[in-house]
Amino acid sequence: MKDAEAAVSTVGLTRDFGSFRAVDGVNLDIPRGAIFGFLGPNGSGKTTTIRMLCGLLRPSSGSGRVVGCDIAREGEAIRRRIGYMSQKFSLYDDLTVAENLTFYAGMYGLANAKRRERVDAMIALADLRGRERTLTGALAGGVRQRLALACAIVHEPEMIFLDEPTSGVDPAARRRFWETIADLADGGATIMASTHFMDEAEHCTSLGLMYAGKMLISGSPDALKRELTVAAGKIWQARVPDSIGFLDRIRAFVSGGILDAYIFGASVRVLACGARLPADVAGAAAWEEREPTLEDVFVHHVRSSAGMEGQRCDA
Repeated sequence: MKDAEAAVSTVGLTRDFGSFRAVDGVNLDIPRGAIFGFLGPNGSGKTTTIRMLCGLLRPSSGSGRVVGCDIAREGEAIRRRIGYMSQKFSLYDDLTVAENLTFYAGMYGLANAKRRERVDAMIALADLRGRERTLTGALAGGVRQRLALACAIVHEPEMIFLDEPTSGVDPAARRRFWETIADLADGGATIMASTHFMDEAEHCTSLGLMYAGKMLISGSPDALKRELTVAAGKIWQARVPDSIGFLDRIRAFVSGGILDAYIFGASVRVLACGARLPADVAGAAAWEEREPTLEDVFVHHVRSSAGMEGQRCDA
């Protein structure tokens, strides 16, 4: 895909802080109109990557373009054409809902009638009608979240970066937020959102998993789940009273044929090489076959990258 066709394109994007490498050779290619989910544990490099893409932090090496602009040389141009919602709400608590929206509209260069038009549209989008004069500091978390998104997109950006936007809000507010994201994508915007929630990742058209500064895998949610079992074969689950002790026993006597074994809620899951479990594992519990989930993908690839996986399947 050519840069001109992509909303985001990077090659070997790297950022060092002294001797610490926070982002290590990340390659991205996000088409326009996509919802790209950025998965990874805390400290994996997601926020640093987003800040480089927003033109807020210069890469140590590598290159990248966002909405056609070079991230190292055209940061100001990028910031005029994107919306950015950071992990911490960047709202002014002592301003009202309408005053925050008006302030951000002015910061993005909207004036007079256009500013009023967009502020009114964002109040409607965020379902804040009747709360225009409410102080932002008095709003509940989910309502503040909707206002923060409205402030980030008041200038109608073509690219929107959301850094863990639903952290700390209730499930109903998260679901409503992602319905808004889907509407924005349907309207032509490209969204890149980091998240810890697997149910949110299912709403994305494509995903990237980062760990220790590296992009481990990328693809659509369905493709990543399919690929997990291509090399192995089946995922089996057993619900046992002592899942941690049971997992230790499995790892102690497995003779082969197990790609990985890990805790999954109150159960143990095994990624098996082939259609059947090895005999010494099959007799240890009542196993049920399960479809792979994004949590399986996440756990397995992070464990593999950290060198904690089980035996490899024979070629």
